[in-house]
Amino acid sequence: MSIQQTCRAYLAFIILIPGVINGITSQPAIINTICYNPSNDSNFITNLTSLLDSLSSKASVNSFYKDTSTGVYGLFLCRGDVSSKTCQNCVSTASKRIRSECSSNGSAIIWYDECMLRYSEDSFFGVAQLSPRVLMWNTGNRTSPDQVDIDALSLLYTLTKDASKTDMLFKTGDSSVGNLGQHAYGLVQCTIDINSSSCSSCLVELITEAQQCCQRKIGWRILAPSCSIRYETYRFFQKTLPPPVLVPMAPEPTPDGKEGEGGKNITKIIIITVIPITVVAALACILYYSLSRRKRRQTEEVTSEEIRLWNLETSHFRYMTEDSKDARNQDNSGEMQHFNLSTIQAATNNFSDENKLGEGGFGPVYKGKLISGQEIAVKRLSFSSRQGLEEFKNEVMLVVKLQHKNLVRLLGCCLEGNEKLLVYEYMPNTSLDAFLFDPTKHRELDWDKRANIIKGIARGLLYLHEDSRLKIIHRDMKASNVLLDNEMNPKISDFGTARIFGGNQIEANTDKVVGTYGYMAPEYALEGLFSIKSDVYSFGVLMLEIISGRKNSGFYNPDRAQSLLSYAWRLWNEGRGLEVLDPDLVNFCPTEEAVRWIHVGLLCIQEDPDHRPTMSSVVLMLGGSATNLPQPFAPPFSVGRFFGSDQSSTTGEGIEFLTSDQSTTSASS
Repeated sequence: MSIQQTCRAYLAFIILIPGVINGITSQPAIINTICYNPSNDSNFITNLTSLLDSLSSKASVNSFYKDTSTGVYGLFLCRGDVSSKTCQNCVSTASKRIRSECSSNGSAIIWYDECMLRYSEDSFFGVAQLSPRVLMWNTGNRTSPDQVDIDALSLLYTLTKDASKTDMLFKTGDSSVGNLGQHAYGLVQCTIDINSSSCSSCLVELITEAQQCCQRKIGWRILAPSCSIRYETYRFFQKTLPPPVLVPMAPEPTPDGKEGEGGKNITKIIIITVIPITVVAALACILYYSLSRRKRRQTEEVTSEEIRLWNLETSHFRYMTEDSKDARNQDNSGEMQHFNLSTIQAATNNFSDENKLGEGGFGPVYKGKLISGQEIAVKRLSFSSRQGLEEFKNEVMLVVKLQHKNLVRLLGCCLEGNEKLLVYEYMPNTSLDAFLFDPTKHRELDWDKRANIIKGIARGLLYLHEDSRLKIIHRDMKASNVLLDNEMNPKISDFGTARIFGGNQIEANTDKVVGTYGYMAPEYALEGLFSIKSDVYSFGVLMLEIISGRKNSGFYNPDRAQSLLSYAWRLWNEGRGLEVLDPDLVNFCPTEEAVRWIHVGLLCIQEDPDHRPTMSSVVLMLGGSATNLPQPFAPPFSVGRFFGSDQSSTTGEGIEFLTSDQSTTSASS
C-alpha cells in the first residue's frame, strides 16, 4: 500500500471515530409526551404511520417540515443550533416513540431537548397554539431573585424581538447577571409555519407565565406547541454540557435497570487506545500532504466571485430531492428550495436541445417536468458568462424575498459542481414579445387581454417600487421580460440587473449601464443615472408597444418619425391618437379609453424624470377616467441615435450594454 493510500485510510478512520463515539453516547433527551383526542377513524393508524415515516425522511435536510399528504397534519421542529445529523436522530426517535405511545389518539405532541414533533387530525398549520404546554425548572433556587429575574426577562424580551426578524424564528444569546459578572443564557424559538407577529405574541405569553412560576429558580423552560423559551445560568446551546437535574422528569432507566456505566467504560477504552494512534497518523499524513502540495498546484481554479457565491445565506434554502413532496407543495414559507442536480437533469432530459426554450446573456433556458408533474423553467448559467454569474447572485438573493402575483416565482436553485441553475415556475405562454410582435399570434391579444397585461405589469412595478420590503429598480423592463401564464396574466421576470435602494434613497449613478436598446431612459443611457422613474420610462415604452403592436427598437415609419415614441406623440398631439392603435383593435376596443391610455404612456416617457408619474399614479390613471391628466411634452430623441441603428450592437465609451437578445457587448474605446 502506498503512503498516499495509507494516509487516506487513516483519515477515513479518523473521520469515523466521532460517529462511533457519538453512536454510543448520544441519544436525544426526552422531555414529555402528551396524547389526546382519541381517534375514531379506522384508517388513522395507517395514515399516521405514513405521515411519521415522511417526517422522519425529511429530517436529514430540514430543521422544520410540515406535511398533510396522508390526511393527518404533522410537523417537526429541531432546535435551531443542532446539526442535521442530531436533528435526524431526534425526529426519528420521536416518531417511533409517539407512534408507540399515541397511535390511538387523534392528536399528540412530543418534546425532546433537540426537537419537537406533533400531529393532529385537525389542521393547525399557521395558527399559534399555547396549549398543551410543559413547564420545567432547575432544582436550585436563587438567593436574590428580583435582580436576576429582571436580567432574565430583559434577555428573553431582547431575544424575542430579534427572533421575530429572522427566517428561522430562532435566537440564542447571553448577558451578564448582577454585579458579579456571571452570565445567563437564553433561547427562544417558534415553529416557522406561523408569522413573525404571532411568534412574538406566543413568546411574550410564555415569558409572562415565567414571571409567575419561576421567581426563585436559577433556570427554567416552557414548551408550547408553537413556541418555546429557555433560561439557564450555563451555556446549553451549541456545545454539550451536563445540565442540572430537572423537575418533574425522572431519568429513564437503561434496559437492564442500571445507570449505563458499561457504555461509559467502552467510550473511555476507545478514547484511551485510539486517540494517541490517530493523532500520530494524522500528523504524518498532514506532513505528507504539505510536502506534496508544494510540487503541484490545484487543478481546479475557483474565482473569488464564485467563492462568495457559495456563501449565500443557507438559512434561505431547503433541500429538495427527487421524491420530495415539497415539489408539489406551494406554501408561503418564503424559503428557497435547493434542487439536486440529478433532479434537474431528469426533469430536463439532461438539458436536451428538445427541452431548450431559448438563450440569453445568462445562459440557456430549459423546460422541465418534475416527477410530481409540475412543469418548471430552468435557467442554466453559461460557463463563459461573467455577466451571468453576477446576475445569478443578484437574482437568488433578491427574488426569494419577493412575493406578488405579477412577479414570476423563483422556486429554487441548484449549486452543484460547476452547475449554477435557477428554477422558475413554467409559463406555458412564454413571453409577451412572442405574442405581441408575431404576425399571427398578436391577433390573440384582444383589447381586454392587453389591458389586463398593462395593468398587471403596472401593479408588479408598483410592488417593486413601493409595496415590497425592499425598494427595487428593475432596470430592464421590456416585452421579453414579461412572461404570460396559462390565462395570459403577466409576470415580470429577470431580476439579474435589478438594484435595491435604501429607505430614503431616490436615485443612484453607475458607470456600468445595463439594459436593452429602445427601453432605457435617456438619463440612464447617457449618464448612468437610474431611479424608479427610469423604470417608469421603460414601462411607458412597453405600454405604447402593447397598444400599437409595434416594436420601438428598429421602428420604421415613412413619415420619418425617429421612434415609435415620437410617432405616437405626434399623432396624439394632432388629435389622431386612434392611428397609434394596432389596426386589429381599432373596431374592437373602447376608443376613448384607448386614447387615454396612449396619453398615460406618453406621460411615462417624458424626457425629464420629474415630469414622469410614479407607478402608484399610473395605476390610478389606468383605473379611472375622472382624473385630469397633464399634457405631455414631446418625448426625447431615440436613444438609438447616439449608438447607431443596429439593435444587436449598442456601444458607447466606457459603457456596457445588454442588447435586445440579452447578449453583452462592451466598448473598448
